Amino acid sequence: MSEHQRLAELAEKHLWGHFSVLKNEIDGTRVIERGQGCYVWDTQGNRYLDGLAGLFVSQLGHGRPELAKAAGNQAATLGYFPIWTYGHPTAIELAAKLASLAPGDLNRVFFTTGGSEAVESAWKLSRQYFKLNGKPNKVKAVSRNLAYHGTTMGALSITGLDSIKTVFEPLVPGAIKVPETNHYRCLSCQDDPHCTLHAAEAIEEAIVSEGSDTVAAVFLEPVQNAGGCFVPPPGYFKRVREICDRHDVLLVSDEVICAYGRIGHMFGCERYGYQPDIITSAKGLTSGYAPLGAMIVSDRIAEPFVGTGESFLHGITFAGHPVSCAVALANLQVFEEEKIIDHVQINEAAFRAALDDLADLPIVGDIRGAGYFYGIELVRDRDGRESFSHDEREHLLRGFLSNRLLELGLICRADDRGEPVIQLSPPLIAGPLEFEEISGKLRQALTEAMAEMSR
Repeated sequence: MSEHQRLAELAEKHLWGHFSVLKNEIDGTRVIERGQGCYVWDTQGNRYLDGLAGLFVSQLGHGRPELAKAAGNQAATLGYFPIWTYGHPTAIELAAKLASLAPGDLNRVFFTTGGSEAVESAWKLSRQYFKLNGKPNKVKAVSRNLAYHGTTMGALSITGLDSIKTVFEPLVPGAIKVPETNHYRCLSCQDDPHCTLHAAEAIEEAIVSEGSDTVAAVFLEPVQNAGGCFVPPPGYFKRVREICDRHDVLLVSDEVICAYGRIGHMFGCERYGYQPDIITSAKGLTSGYAPLGAMIVSDRIAEPFVGTGESFLHGITFAGHPVSCAVALANLQVFEEEKIIDHVQINEAAFRAALDDLADLPIVGDIRGAGYFYGIELVRDRDGRESFSHDEREHLLRGFLSNRLLELGLICRADDRGEPVIQLSPPLIAGPLEFEEISGKLRQALTEAMAEMSR
């Protein structure tokens, strides 16, 4: 039995993959065993361009010895200690570093182990903040229809994807949904150069309808992931900030994906020129070399807890782990030394151009995104923006494209949380050669997909 067969068999018997179907056979199981730069290899020796950066995570790519060294050195010095009333050097230094990088007065850092926990923490903090300020009824959260904000019960309630929520109902009450900025599918403004501000106005309508004395926070991603990289129209976040200020509602910028260079700035809110009250982040903070998330909070929101004897009644055992914080510090040092943000800004137009090159394919309806974070919406008929039926989507995405792209050596996401899309999010070290390879493999797969769907 080969090593691949041995591992695949063990996986089939014991490993419960996330968002994955449990199979009773091992055919087709891919076991990824190593990575270098923008590429990973499986146990059968097949090479793949990691066009999704793991899961929007691997900013610096794979095989970075300086990050591994930082983890090993810290583990040998202090492998673990909590930050429940204690501190340790790497958590302290990282908190200070993030405060120096975050915009405005976002100076307090509450660590988690991942993105869902960061969002969960932000909702809990918003509720306790208003209780301490004499507004105990301000508990609700507003978010967008298709948005994904995590899987813990609070974050899942803020998430807008019914397909992953209904089996867990009843969820946490008080999660209100508003439209996303889907210009391509917007009936009111799809023929205009960009979306109007109706999606922002809907946030105010929701707050007023629910009662502004009951709404604690609005959760928005700079570029919305689920549905396929929806970008905000000009003026959207300026208007949302005005609405939140008028109604005394906190603006939470969920940057679990968009922070740490993904859309060309350290924080996504900087690209779109708005100042949030809280930033939730994770993923690229360590480039995936260790699990870590961070909720970054403004001085104003922290004020009721400073010198008052009040404690934010929330904590996570492994949050602010010494090794994870050491890796994050090393990661951010590489960002500075290699000018990663500059690299994304210099090359993002080339990435967009490589994807725009696919626009001649009739199956390509829309190409949207920012920085190194893009979605390609697939359509049955481009002239009428006609989508595929449910059965056609199943065959197109899961029956054909997902497997064919892997056979061609490209890892990306073929998804239909909303309309069918292919999402791309390569490591931030990628450049024109990788963009050309991505475009070439996508062209071949999509050309074959058109033939497959016409049968």
